[in-house]
Amino acid sequence: MQRSRINTIIAEADAFIRSHGYVMPPFAYWSPERMREDDAADMRARGLGWDITDYGAGNFVEMGLFLFTVRNGSVADLSSGRGMLYAEKIMISRKDQLSPMHRHNLKAEDIINRGGGDLVIELYAPDTDGNIDRKSNVTVPTDGLMRTLPAGGKLVLKPGESVTLMPGIWHAFWGEGADCLIGEVSTVNDDKTDNIFEMPIGRFSNVEEDEAPSHLLVSDY
Repeated sequence: MQRSRINTIIAEADAFIRSHGYVMPPFAYWSPERMREDDAADMRARGLGWDITDYGAGNFVEMGLFLFTVRNGSVADLSSGRGMLYAEKIMISRKDQLSPMHRHNLKAEDIINRGGGDLVIELYAPDTDGNIDRKSNVTVPTDGLMRTLPAGGKLVLKPGESVTLMPGIWHAFWGEGADCLIGEVSTVNDDKTDNIFEMPIGRFSNVEEDEAPSHLLVSDY
């Protein structure tokens, strides 16, 4: 992705988030120079901040996701079972924009429709080897109620609704009807190693530096 396009997406995303009454933390607006300072080292290590991905495929409109990591523990905390064991993100899935089929080995997450369009999530259970089970039903908690869908079933979350996805559950999602503001509350988030995709794609975008960044991405750290 061109850096100029990333800068535009950040500005558009910030406006969309504000339109739903969500207030970003002050460090969201730090300059690249400020984010590179020594006192921000822990924030960089934990991957806090802006994250724009086209999964390396080069077509953000059709396959991509906007994310901002607000808070995040560390894998060391998770391993010890003590400390900051949680993470939070705010995300935007644009209308009909696919976040492709994937699972996590460690992360359990609540995916929450915070507003805008419907959020459609395609779900599969894992087989005994962790691969997609294309025959078995999949059962997930939705706001305290258990929902069972057939393999590949599409769960539609209206604004305010949520689903809990445990490690191993395969899922892909997109906004339907309009762009969708999404909240994610999870155990510690490790985007470098804990995303297993069905397709041979990457987690982060390849960036073409055609202009200076307005803000650094987590992948710039």
